[in-house]
Amino acid sequence: MEENKTPVENTEELKAETSDETKFNELHGEVLGERVKVLSPARTVAKRFFRSKLSVVGLVVIVALFLLSFFGPLFSPWGEQQADETPTTIVNYSQTKFVDENGNQSSCWDISVTESPLNKEAELSAEHWLGTDENGWDIFTRLMYGGRISLTIGFVVIILETLLGVVLGGLAGYFGGKVDNLIMRITDILYCIPTLPIMLIFYSVFDANGILTIERLYYMMGILTLIGWAGTARLVRGQILSLREQEFMLAAKCSGLSVKRKIFKHLIPNVLPQLIVSMTLGLGSIILTEATLGFLGIGAPIGTATWGSMINAAANSTRLSFYPNFWIPPGICITLAILAFNFIGDGLRDAFDPKMKR
Repeated sequence: MEENKTPVENTEELKAETSDETKFNELHGEVLGERVKVLSPARTVAKRFFRSKLSVVGLVVIVALFLLSFFGPLFSPWGEQQADETPTTIVNYSQTKFVDENGNQSSCWDISVTESPLNKEAELSAEHWLGTDENGWDIFTRLMYGGRISLTIGFVVIILETLLGVVLGGLAGYFGGKVDNLIMRITDILYCIPTLPIMLIFYSVFDANGILTIERLYYMMGILTLIGWAGTARLVRGQILSLREQEFMLAAKCSGLSVKRKIFKHLIPNVLPQLIVSMTLGLGSIILTEATLGFLGIGAPIGTATWGSMINAAANSTRLSFYPNFWIPPGICITLAILAFNFIGDGLRDAFDPKMKR
């Protein structure tokens, strides 16, 4: 009969059989009374994400833009459409020419001082960090209000696009056959529709029907959603086609789970990493589209501050040359937002990639 050995003797034998002491400590940490720290998948992804400096920079920029847009106006003494009532002193010069009785020409200057009722197009000052526009509105305050609309539109549209694309792409990938053919033909049609001409057509329709309030912006968001879900649907369909024949799906089928549960509890969660990356990269595209519509004057109603509508001031050659404070700040905000979302998307793509070793 073998003698009963104490746990300490068993530990020594295991350690002797293991040439690498570090490996022994990892495999038999519980025997030695030590705890081995194992990172969860979420913490592993977060660790990989924060190792990328560009991803961290993008995250910091996005947080800063959100804080500036949603909390900055609370500390501003000016409103979105509040004009500065401080009168502006204007010095007028006029020249008068006359000829005396000897035929000699001379001239004199008449100088007069008047006050404008509004402080229009004021220069940069302590009260107006970016000056005021032609209406006397504070540009920095409108820049913050414009960020609210531009960023909100980006997030709302991309979330609605993702939800619609997940549902239709999941149905197409799981059922296949006629359902797949029908949904994919719809996506092919949507891919052939040019976004900008369609938005111009709908703007004319809204204008003809007297829709000039903020509701027009909501309708524009709905149109962008209906046009933009096709890419997400194709992504989800392709992933589900490769996942539905895996072993875990065969086990779910043998367990008698419903179709809804198999799609939304087993397949969709496995597509979430790709969806998150796609959503992050798509946010920059939506913001750029909104800025383009605002620049063309077919986005938000007149007077509503958006980054795109503020850049519309550059359409005037005088402001383009002599008032760079009108259009450079919103242009910088748009550029920073797009770059930041792209950096975050690249970081998430690398973090979710199981082949990444760093």
